[in-house]
Amino acid sequence: MSATPRGEKTKKAFIDAAKRVFSEKGYFNAKISDISAAAGKSTGSFYNYYDNKQSLLEDLAEDFIDEVLGRAQYAHRGDPYENIKEVVTVYWNTYKEYVPTMIGLFQLSMTDARFATKWQQLRVRGVRNVISGIRKAHRDGFADGIDEHAFASAIMSMIDSFCWTWLANDGEPGFGPIDDEVAIETLAQVWYRSLYYTTEDTAPTAAGKTTKAAEKSAKAAAKPLARTT
Repeated sequence: MSATPRGEKTKKAFIDAAKRVFSEKGYFNAKISDISAAAGKSTGSFYNYYDNKQSLLEDLAEDFIDEVLGRAQYAHRGDPYENIKEVVTVYWNTYKEYVPTMIGLFQLSMTDARFATKWQQLRVRGVRNVISGIRKAHRDGFADGIDEHAFASAIMSMIDSFCWTWLANDGEPGFGPIDDEVAIETLAQVWYRSLYYTTEDTAPTAAGKTTKAAEKSAKAAAKPLARTT
């Protein structure tokens, strides 16, 4: 029913309302009547667009992945480190916007095998995006011997877990808060150094000369990891 402009507007109202209600009450405590009231619509209208609260959460999960990939689509050009940092920035900031949704995704994935499979299918789109970056690094003379699927999964898992720890779970017990720039810089450097790290002695060469990519890699690798004081 959401194919018309009016239908799309109503569906968006339910999605935006769900974000607010999940933020206030959490996914499991939120009721369809709460979401409908926050959207300014009737509960009956809700069922014109969704079978249940879970199907709405699935739409939010797709929106999250679409926003990450949409915002990051221009990052695969120019300096490799800046590309990676831009992707991390997009993921971190989008995750912040969707924290209540991500908590709901995690909770439901623990209790519903079908939904867990659905989320894995969505998540693999992000893994493929990392793989495209690995292939670019390989074309530039880096990433030899890396299993691209294992590496991409490891990077996505690291970022997911880090975002969950610091954005959804209030950080590590006994540690002070970290600001956004420190978080983004740290994730970006771990990813970059794992993929592009070299030294001037071992940098790939062409006709006996160090490549520009290798020179940039060596300079970035010499930069200390960001940390809190």
